[in-house]
Amino acid sequence: MVEPMSKSKQQSPANKITPIRSQLQAPATQDAADPKSRDIDPSKEPLPPELSLRFESVMPDSYSTQSLDHAIKAHLARFTMGVTPYGLSSLFFNWGVHLAGSPGKQVQLIEKAARKVARLMIAAAQHGEADPCIAPLRHDKRFDAPEWQQWPYNLIYQNFLLTQQWWYNATNDVDGMSRRDEQAVSFATRQILDMMSPANGLWTNPEVLAKTVQEAGANLVRGAQYLAQDWERAISGKPPVGAEDYQPGRDVAVTPGKIIFRSHLLELIQYAPQTDAVTSEPILIVPAWIMKYYILDLSAHNSLVRYLVSQGFTVFMISWRNPDAGDRDLGMDDYLAAVGEALDAVGGVVPETPVHAVGYCLGGTLLSIKAAQMAREQDDRLKTLTLLATQVDFEDPGELQLFTSESQVSFLEHVMWDQGYLDTKQMAGAFQLLRSTDLIWSRYVHEYLMGGRQDMFDLMAWNADATRLPYRMHSDYLRRLYLNNELSQGQYKVDGRPVALTDISAPVFCVSTAGDHVAPWQSVYKLHILSDTDVTFVLTSGGHNAGIVSPPGHAGRTYQISTVAHNAKYVAPEDWRAQTPQQDGSWWSEFVTWLRAQSSGTGKPSSMGGAENATATLDDAPGSYVFQR
Repeated sequence: MVEPMSKSKQQSPANKITPIRSQLQAPATQDAADPKSRDIDPSKEPLPPELSLRFESVMPDSYSTQSLDHAIKAHLARFTMGVTPYGLSSLFFNWGVHLAGSPGKQVQLIEKAARKVARLMIAAAQHGEADPCIAPLRHDKRFDAPEWQQWPYNLIYQNFLLTQQWWYNATNDVDGMSRRDEQAVSFATRQILDMMSPANGLWTNPEVLAKTVQEAGANLVRGAQYLAQDWERAISGKPPVGAEDYQPGRDVAVTPGKIIFRSHLLELIQYAPQTDAVTSEPILIVPAWIMKYYILDLSAHNSLVRYLVSQGFTVFMISWRNPDAGDRDLGMDDYLAAVGEALDAVGGVVPETPVHAVGYCLGGTLLSIKAAQMAREQDDRLKTLTLLATQVDFEDPGELQLFTSESQVSFLEHVMWDQGYLDTKQMAGAFQLLRSTDLIWSRYVHEYLMGGRQDMFDLMAWNADATRLPYRMHSDYLRRLYLNNELSQGQYKVDGRPVALTDISAPVFCVSTAGDHVAPWQSVYKLHILSDTDVTFVLTSGGHNAGIVSPPGHAGRTYQISTVAHNAKYVAPEDWRAQTPQQDGSWWSEFVTWLRAQSSGTGKPSSMGGAENATATLDDAPGSYVFQR
């Protein structure tokens, strides 16, 4: 078994650390003869570089006080949860200027405000006998309790909803603003309004008041104790209360297996067979390194790994290293090379046999790039390609686009320059803001005002067991995929040459989730346009994680599935959804059926680690990298 390489081989000396942008983008004045220079010499182009079709961002010359900018912005980010105040300020300035120059829009907003005031006054005059003048959005559960229908709380929450609606009108459909800028301003405004929601106040929330009277204030005492307990755990770096009951190898990630390969970046797990005969082709799962791998091997009843093994498949899983400051210079190319190492190791166990490759989230994007590279080089080791909640086109990445502007990415680079990685807390803050009503304020009300505690469960404990992201890799990922969308445009380079998804000929099984705010299903669906192979597309109920962790027997689960041939006509996503029948149950069984149909047969299980390691002492799964904090 290969042991980790020393860190000295992975990091550069401190005095050689330079900003990512200056490493990725060469100055326009750089000598064309320099091997590190850009592909094009601007001095020989017929057009100025700004007008060239192949125009690239030009990084200004380094300046002696550049480290001062890094330091100030890195420390500022600690107070803003990694959100850039500069980009936010420019967005609101842009919105204000365009609104000031749109008198027609101003008149419309004045008329809307007058109508909303009139509606609220009519509702007040009816003393709650009529229906509310405005209803919450379908996903907004803050005002569902019957106490909110009593005076004066019915007027309080209706006034809040009317105000929220007015601000949505004010920040959208403003002449001259791009849709993305409008969404960002509207999002930031919603965060401020959600903070001031009457549901968050002791004296304006009738549910909290009723609970306080009923318990004579005991709920507030418990809430204060919970707040102190959570605060102490947060500042000391401890996991949330109850997470200690879900330890990998003991309570979760318990499917039997062995570590058959280890490098600096990954440990490769081979799971022990549970059937006398197994499908000939093995499965290699590439999870995202923004999360621990055991999202796919939680408890025994909801482990996708255990399910696949029980169905007669040989399963391998990558467990990624949790990087630290010494790994700051690891980039996307290093992670691509690591996937290649895992494929080689699988080939050593099951020689001369193609692999069913499965990628989840960011791991799926990485696997897509690797598959395109292999197709370009006529490497036919992939039997099929399965993508779970994976985007390969980032033009419409959902609400995450609010955190992927040039200003935001640059701000994050200053943070990572300072510490060498993006911390788990900084990532968690961004995801919590996307669902602040559910993940921040609802918890605040339930636990600190109502005095309740949500019971810990496996998926929740896994979510708290986050990882860090290396400086260079995260900058590569955000710039090359989110900002430049290079992969979908055939501009993403591997080993100096671009790769194209259309080169992939292996059949694809693509799973998306209806409630995904990280990889919206309409964005995932664009794979139909970008691929030139047969695609089996699944849309399942649930969110980014819960929709994937969807074992058979889970009540309330539904999915839609269809297979589109490589030469079929394109069908728009909403049309596909309307004409594809919905089925009850889990998509896992469909996945197994598809894998078997793509496989060549069955045979005897391979020995753990392959013939060469038959007498070696192999570490038990889940290995050691999963315990890195």
